[in-house]
Amino acid sequence: MLAGEPYIADDPELAADALRAALLSERFNSASAADPEARRAALAELLGELGEGVEVRAPLRVDYGYGISIGARTFVNFGAVFLDVARISIGADVQIGPNVQLLTPTHPVEPEARRAKWEAAQPITIGDNVWLGGGVIVCPGVTIGENTVVGAGAVVTKDLPADVVAVGNPARVIREIRTVQDTDAG
Repeated sequence: MLAGEPYIADDPELAADALRAALLSERFNSASAADPEARRAALAELLGELGEGVEVRAPLRVDYGYGISIGARTFVNFGAVFLDVARISIGADVQIGPNVQLLTPTHPVEPEARRAKWEAAQPITIGDNVWLGGGVIVCPGVTIGENTVVGAGAVVTKDLPADVVAVGNPARVIREIRTVQDTDAG
């Protein structure tokens, strides 16, 4: 599954992993905002990796949780859906707007294979210092380069390079972002 190979969606082992994630998600999502230590503990148990200074606002929805790594100082706003059938890697200092979806699962086009419950997945990688605006959807197999900004409501179906602004459905690059190194060099 995590390697991108086809799998049967209702496998008993996966069902147990999904139940674990549902219970930990419920604990995180219902923890009091007045008890940040309990919230962080639930999140740390749910996710594969959790960097220092990460803030995730509830509710958060995941498939398994253990396939997600979030880098230091990243902020995830309300209503995130991270379907981690394959690995989801989120860099440091990332800003994720409300209702963002990171979707790794894929499904066969052929009706017989779908009916038989075959699925697969492709990983998602979000580079350092990326900003995903509200309602962004990132599709399976996508990598977004560092410092890139994705406008609200965009649907990212293909990789985006570093240091660009992308908008739309499907997301397209509309301009480059000049970095401090660019301005120092010339």
